[in-house]
Amino acid sequence: MTFDSHVFNLVDVASRLVNELTPGLRGGHEVALPRGADRVRAVAEALGGNGRRTPRVTDRQATALAAHAAQMRRVFEATEAGDLGEASRVLNQLLRRTGARPRLDPLAAGGYHVHFHGSTDGLATGWGAGCATGLALAIGTNLAGRLGVCAAERCDRVYVDTSKNAKRRFCSTACQNRTKSAAFRRRHASPGP
Repeated sequence: MTFDSHVFNLVDVASRLVNELTPGLRGGHEVALPRGADRVRAVAEALGGNGRRTPRVTDRQATALAAHAAQMRRVFEATEAGDLGEASRVLNQLLRRTGARPRLDPLAAGGYHVHFHGSTDGLATGWGAGCATGLALAIGTNLAGRLGVCAAERCDRVYVDTSKNAKRRFCSTACQNRTKSAAFRRRHASPGP
């Protein structure tokens, strides 16, 4: 089973928000929690991309989405650890907080798709509700194993595995290459005198 395009869009944005709005490590380098204009820019970039229009984001919306991202990080970490009970508990809180509800919206080419809205039409609540619902749909199906935390040393960025064989372990090609290079160097290190 693979992600449909709408659910993938939501979990992709969730992973982008987590990676841009939570502190930790990326590729061996410290990631600080962005503040002020940097946080607003990080949220706009996380919401844009993959063919999505980059929205105008306020400081208040960025602050709210940063709080949602902290909760979503807990979902990725719990899923990676195989603790789907904890992941669902955190997601249920986020779904309640955002008032997530489904709605059928018409498609431009005809037909309908299920779109997820929050208790208000605001950007932060809407995206928070949508991302939480996308993560819930992944965890409630056999796609839970496709949410992960980078396996590279000194990296804790999250990812969504869209590979055919569901074997992804790294947040980026750079982390994968760094890990493989380190393993190669260890295997081929000459023994000391």
